[in-house]
Amino acid sequence: MRQGFDNDKYIQMQAARIKERIEQFGGKLYLEFGGKLFDDYHASRVLPGFEPDSKFRMLKSLSDDVEVIIAINANDIEKNKARGDLGITYDEDVLRLADIFRSNGLAVAAVVLTQYANQPAADAFRRRLSMLGITCKLHYPIEGYPHDIDLIVSEEGYGRNEFVETTRPLVVVTAPGPGSGKLATCLSQLYHEHARGVAAGYAKFETFPVWNLPLAHPVNIAYEAATVDLDDSNIIDSFHLEAYGKTTVNYNRDVEAFPVVKALMEKILGESPYQSPTDMGVNMVGFAISNDEACREAAKMEIVRRYFTAAVNVKRTGTGQDQVDKLKVIMKKAGVDKDFSPARSAALLKEETTGAPVGAMVLPDGRVVTGKTSNRLGAASSLLMNALKCATGVDMELEVISNEAIEPISRLKTSQLGSHNPRLHPDETLIALSITSATSEVAARVLAGLPKLRGCDAFFSVIISASDENLLKRLGINVCCEPKFERSGYYHK
Repeated sequence: MRQGFDNDKYIQMQAARIKERIEQFGGKLYLEFGGKLFDDYHASRVLPGFEPDSKFRMLKSLSDDVEVIIAINANDIEKNKARGDLGITYDEDVLRLADIFRSNGLAVAAVVLTQYANQPAADAFRRRLSMLGITCKLHYPIEGYPHDIDLIVSEEGYGRNEFVETTRPLVVVTAPGPGSGKLATCLSQLYHEHARGVAAGYAKFETFPVWNLPLAHPVNIAYEAATVDLDDSNIIDSFHLEAYGKTTVNYNRDVEAFPVVKALMEKILGESPYQSPTDMGVNMVGFAISNDEACREAAKMEIVRRYFTAAVNVKRTGTGQDQVDKLKVIMKKAGVDKDFSPARSAALLKEETTGAPVGAMVLPDGRVVTGKTSNRLGAASSLLMNALKCATGVDMELEVISNEAIEPISRLKTSQLGSHNPRLHPDETLIALSITSATSEVAARVLAGLPKLRGCDAFFSVIISASDENLLKRLGINVCCEPKFERSGYYHK
C-alpha cells in the first residue's frame, strides 16, 4: 500500500520529545497515555506506514527510564464493563496489559483503583491482584470534583489517596479505556510528590487529533468519525490561540476541562507550566507524515468504513441511528460518499448480475477482484481465494483446492457438527489450503501470498458473519458490508 508515514522517524522524535519534557520538570514526569498502546489499528489505517505497536516500541526505547501505573475505575469493574474491540472486561484487560508490559521489560509499579467506594467486585479484584503479587492502590471519590479546587488539593482530597512509590524518571499512566481516571491519578501523584519535596510534572500523550494538522484535514475528521459514539468533536484550541497567536487543534473535552486542570496544577505546583491544552501534549505524529496525500486518502477511506460499521450495527441491533446520521455529516465534511471505495460498486454490480452475495477487494496495485457465494465456498472464502490467486499471479480459473480437500470438511460440518451450511468459511478454507499446500506447489504459493492482502479493503454486498469478518480482520484486511442481510428473517448469526 502507498505509504504516508515515516515510522522510524516518529519513534525517534517522540522519544526525544518526552525526554525533553522530563528535563523540563527536573527529572520526573507523569505521562497520561491516551489511546491504544499495542494495537492502534486506527492510526495504522489513517497514517499508512504507522505500525500498530509504534507507541509501545517508542516506550521500549526508553525502557530503563519507564515505570507504568495502570488505572481502572472501580465502578467499571462493578459494571463488568468490556472492551468492544477485544471482548474482554476492563479488569481482565488490566492483567493483559500488565503481562505485556512485564514481558517487554517495562516495570509495572501498581494498579490504581479509582473511584473506590467498597464495591464488592472491586474488592474481589483487589484480592486477585494481591494473590498475583501486583501492588494495588486505592483512590477515592472526592466530593465536588472537579470544581472544588481547595478540597481536591488538600489532605481530604488527593491527600486521602494512596501514593504509588516510583523510582524512575518517566511514569506512564495508562488504562483499559476512557473514564478510568488517568488524569486524576497523575495529579494525585503530583500532589504527593510535591508534598514530599520531589520535583515532578505532568504531560499528556494523545495521538489524535493531530494538533499541527488543520481542523478540516481528513486525518482529524477521521478521528471524529472514530469517536462519534462519544458525541465529541475537534475544535480550535482557543487558549493556545490567545496565548501564542497560533492555531492548533484539540479535542473539545480537553479544551473545556483545561481551566480546571490549570487551576489544579497552579494549586499543586504554585503556577501552571501550561497556557493551553496543546501545551500539555507531547505528540509528534504530525511531524512524521511523509506523504500528506496518501494519508488524506487513507483517512477518507476510514471515514467511509466507520459509516458502514455503524450502519451494519443499526441493522443488527436496531440502535445507533443517531451515529449513522452524524457519520453522514462527517462524510460530507470530508468530501466523500458511500461509493468512495471502488470495491462497493464492483460488489453490488456483480451481485446484481449473478443474484448471489458477492465480495470485492482492492489489491495493492489498484486492481479490484471479486468473489461470489458458490456451492463450495461462501462469499468471504471465494473472495479470499480469488484475491490470493490474483496477488500471487496464479491463473484465476485454476482449481487450487481440490474437492477431495473440501468435501470431508463440508461433510463433517453437516453430518456431525449440526450445520445446515456446507460451504466453507474463510478459516476452514485456509485450513484446506494449508493441507493442500503440503503436496501442491501452487497451493503453497497461494498460501504464501496472505501478507500481500494486509491493508487491503474488502466490501461485501451483504452482512457477513462475525466469524468471517473477524478472520479477515486478523489477516489485516479492512472489511465493510452493505447494511442488509443475505436472507429475510428475524434471527441472524
